[in-house]
Amino acid sequence: MSEDTKGPTEPLVGSSTLWKDLRVLLPDTEEELKLDLSEKVDRSVTMLLQQAVGLFYAGHWQGCLQASEAILDYSWEKLNTGPWQDVDKEWRRVYSFGCLLKALCLCQTPQKATAVAEALRVCDMGLLMGAAILGDILLKVVTVLQSHLLPGKQPACGPHQDQPATKKARCDSNSAPGVVVERAVPRLHCPTLQYFRKHFLVPGTPVILEGVADHWPCMKKWSLQYIQEIAGCRTVPVEVGSRYTDKDWSQTLMTVNEFIHKYILSEAKDIGYLAQHQLFDQPSKCRNYSYAPTKIPELKQDISIPDYCCLGNGEEEEITINAWFGPQGTISPLHHDPQQNFLVQVLGRKYIRLYSPQESEAVYPHETHLLHNTSQVDVENPDLDKFPKFAEAPFLSCVLSPGETLFIPAKYWHYVRSLDLSFSVSFWWS
Repeated sequence: MSEDTKGPTEPLVGSSTLWKDLRVLLPDTEEELKLDLSEKVDRSVTMLLQQAVGLFYAGHWQGCLQASEAILDYSWEKLNTGPWQDVDKEWRRVYSFGCLLKALCLCQTPQKATAVAEALRVCDMGLLMGAAILGDILLKVVTVLQSHLLPGKQPACGPHQDQPATKKARCDSNSAPGVVVERAVPRLHCPTLQYFRKHFLVPGTPVILEGVADHWPCMKKWSLQYIQEIAGCRTVPVEVGSRYTDKDWSQTLMTVNEFIHKYILSEAKDIGYLAQHQLFDQPSKCRNYSYAPTKIPELKQDISIPDYCCLGNGEEEEITINAWFGPQGTISPLHHDPQQNFLVQVLGRKYIRLYSPQESEAVYPHETHLLHNTSQVDVENPDLDKFPKFAEAPFLSCVLSPGETLFIPAKYWHYVRSLDLSFSVSFWWS
């Protein structure tokens, strides 16, 4: 008798609690689960998705799993046929539905030690490439799956930390140029909103704010080991290469544990950078990254939006929160961003150099549209024969240490080099 002709399969032995926690997230009946897909989605795909939902509610897990994988294969092609910004949101929703059904079926098909971790990876792909469905149900499923992945029982999460969190430096990239007093970014301890607005926000002047993030839980809780425990099994996009302007720079997907093992704890010469859109909930708005972000609320709840952001014109939900996690030596080439930026250092130190928007001609921006906000100059090793004006361009610099917050005004050019294993959080606001 085939899987689809016999009665509903009983939940896995030992997984009844997991299944109950997952099942309660979905509507009780097939009729209550609304796909609400537009005519932009091929009718055949819509019908296949409806069939998969029917198989799920009938308890035919293997048939549903096969249908969901077919849906994922087809929608994946739609997601990768052109620039990401041109991908219709409806196809992203189809992809999310496929991920949801596959993840649930993985928790019901014959028991494997890696089933829950694999289901978590599938959900992360839905969060990365899909769009919100059923009230952000993929986030809720992830929370349940993570709660059932007990420490020490995460076989598919990649290597776990079993060695010290430090390793021999690749090179002398932890040394920072001297910061001359007259060129140092000014520092203030928790200025009032009015003072910050008048002296820094309105004139567009960088400043380091001390004490602003002292109360954040991450300042005491976060470490390499803690990040592995909280986010180690999550699949994230990783930038491979010391800087995104390098010819060999690329992006790939791996778990946080795999990233840490390969690029933080190993002696590999290449550099991987788990940058911004991986750990919180907003994509980049200034670079053409391929992937939307995944969300790890366990980390996000350890930070707070700086009060100074209330001086902006937008609403709180419009503030873009980015995470930047990478090894010593990682470089963000000289570039500017379209919004105001608070860069908060949580772990490690960063050397940062800033140039006013008035110096744009002297920093020689790339002429291509994709990199128009990025300088051609290697800041710490400039070719002054090719870029002679750069030598005379005035700048400010600093070494940003844990607990310090750097205000980078909109359009202000900034170059960043990690002096240590570094974790930063930035807030873009208008």
